[in-house]
Amino acid sequence: MVVRTRFAPSPTGVLHVGSVRTALFSWLYAKHHKGQFILRIEDTDQMRSTPESVQAILDGMAWLGLDYEEGPIYQTDRYERYQTVVESLLTQKKAYRCVCTKERLEAMREQQIQDKQKPRYDGHCRQLDLPAGDQPFVIRFKNPEEGIVAFQDQVYGEILIDNRELDDLVLMRSDGHPTYNFAVVVDDWDMRITHVIRGDDHINNTPKQINLFQALEAPIPQFAHLPMILGKDGKKLSKRHGAVNVMEFKSEGYLPQALLNYLVRLGWSAGDQEIFTHDEMISKFDFRHVHRGAAAFDYDKLVWINQHYMRHTPIEQMEKILVQQYALDGVDVKNGPDLSDVIPVFAERCKTIAEFCDSTRYFYQELITYDAAAVSKHLHPEALQLLDAFCQELSSLVDWDKASIHACIETFCAARNMNMGKIAQPLRVAVTGSTSSPSIDITLVLLGRDRTLARLQTAIKK
Repeated sequence: MVVRTRFAPSPTGVLHVGSVRTALFSWLYAKHHKGQFILRIEDTDQMRSTPESVQAILDGMAWLGLDYEEGPIYQTDRYERYQTVVESLLTQKKAYRCVCTKERLEAMREQQIQDKQKPRYDGHCRQLDLPAGDQPFVIRFKNPEEGIVAFQDQVYGEILIDNRELDDLVLMRSDGHPTYNFAVVVDDWDMRITHVIRGDDHINNTPKQINLFQALEAPIPQFAHLPMILGKDGKKLSKRHGAVNVMEFKSEGYLPQALLNYLVRLGWSAGDQEIFTHDEMISKFDFRHVHRGAAAFDYDKLVWINQHYMRHTPIEQMEKILVQQYALDGVDVKNGPDLSDVIPVFAERCKTIAEFCDSTRYFYQELITYDAAAVSKHLHPEALQLLDAFCQELSSLVDWDKASIHACIETFCAARNMNMGKIAQPLRVAVTGSTSSPSIDITLVLLGRDRTLARLQTAIKK
């Protein structure tokens, strides 16, 4: 048997990080078993589905490198198939037309709640065998009235549901659109899905779908339901906790490898290992170590993992990522030091790509922004006199390298019997605009002789 999994998002908003975790687990399971991963866009909700949301899904999957062997497959391209299947169910008396009005259904529901019963359709039209007519109708499934639905969930274990608890669910709405539970079963059947991996909010749908598979005499896939991702406060993860749109993580400067590495550990473990390569994730992933409890999204942990990847991603790969980010910010990296020289210095200091670009912007722009507090504290008249004298010393250097600049600073300070901090901080503010930078000798090397001396002259004059 070839393992086939699918990721089936609805294009009704952003690609949520919780959905990405589901996609990742589905992708990993297929890859682990040398199977196939399918992307299906469940766009039957015409009122809420948008082209922008579809593109957000495609962009997010591409950024994360979650490739798929088939897809994207759109449900709206399959309406004829759904109609064929529902007509077959009607012919076999496994489904029926229902003409109950909205008012009747609402009144029935209110009475059931008042009687402390579980709200469910009462089967009013089940045995009427109504033909298609002018009166609006939906098509309902004849759910078995007796027996137990049993399935072995790959995460939660055995689950048993009495058929008397289930409803005669609607398969086709009065406007001809298929419902979620109907379309997903037909799709999984046609696409030969062997393992359905999704959030545990779908557990209640699974018994209904299993009955549908059986009515269609279709193979029933195995199911694995994943616990929800919560915020640190124990509530459903939302914007109030921070970024939830996967592309926001990109814009905030997280590396795709870091986000995937963090998400794979969110509800799954392989001993105490925290950092995984793609190959390690694929080789070690299984459902035995997926936890049943809800996972809390910890942004501090994500930052820690992102810093690891900032330090260990090959320089050539980092260059490509940074060039794209600088371009978005309107920064020309040709107007400054080679990124291959800047990356080793700043990768250890920065938490995200965005922070890296912000922290190094002064290397590539002629005009810099001065921090007012830093200027007030460090560029006072006495400091400017020292900078003026030091500028003359720097301009006479034959070699512009770390050792020569460091020796120049030491000699300058020794001659005036002062510590290096007295010149280093004013010098740092003058050439970078702030008090934060790598060691001052390395900073000046990266800036280059001409830009360093020009900024010192500008600071002294102003």
